[in-house]
Amino acid sequence: MLGITDLKVGRAIQLDGVPFVVTYNQYSKQARGAGVMKTKLRNLLTGRTMERTFQGAEKVEEADIRYGRAQFLYANAGDYEFMDQETFETVTFTGEVLGDTAHFLLEGTDVDIQYFGDTPINVKVPPKVTFTVIETEPGVKGDTAQGGNKDATIDTGYVLKVPLFVNKEDKIVVNTDTGEYVERAKS
Repeated sequence: MLGITDLKVGRAIQLDGVPFVVTYNQYSKQARGAGVMKTKLRNLLTGRTMERTFQGAEKVEEADIRYGRAQFLYANAGDYEFMDQETFETVTFTGEVLGDTAHFLLEGTDVDIQYFGDTPINVKVPPKVTFTVIETEPGVKGDTAQGGNKDATIDTGYVLKVPLFVNKEDKIVVNTDTGEYVERAKS
């Protein structure tokens, strides 16, 4: 069991059998009163966020969260298939569960599947992934002086802003947390 001072950002806890992760915490203590921890919690099953205040000696159960390596196989009618690399079983997630993560899945990409107990609940992709630009306006010589941006479509169909010097068929690195261009991929 965890005390209220253990509720740090990133800590996974369990409330009424549901896993949450702490996304914000603020501890305060008044003169003779017990301490209070104000938190924002994200439900790991639904993605919804809620605020909760924990009082003094209140105890919270730590969530049984573990990660397993898997490989993305393919997408089929809004479902995404992964193969667990230890058991070789397939795990299916809907696009609704994956959210924006689905924009960064290429066939063969290694990911971490997040498990609550024995139930797979979500997927974590690497923080930076290399993609190929499949569509963008051609760069014009001299355009880079002002440092503007233009739209580019990567091989997953996701559209993002890239610098003017990026051309079709270029390999670029994308930050999967923010969905933003990072750099050209090194050859």
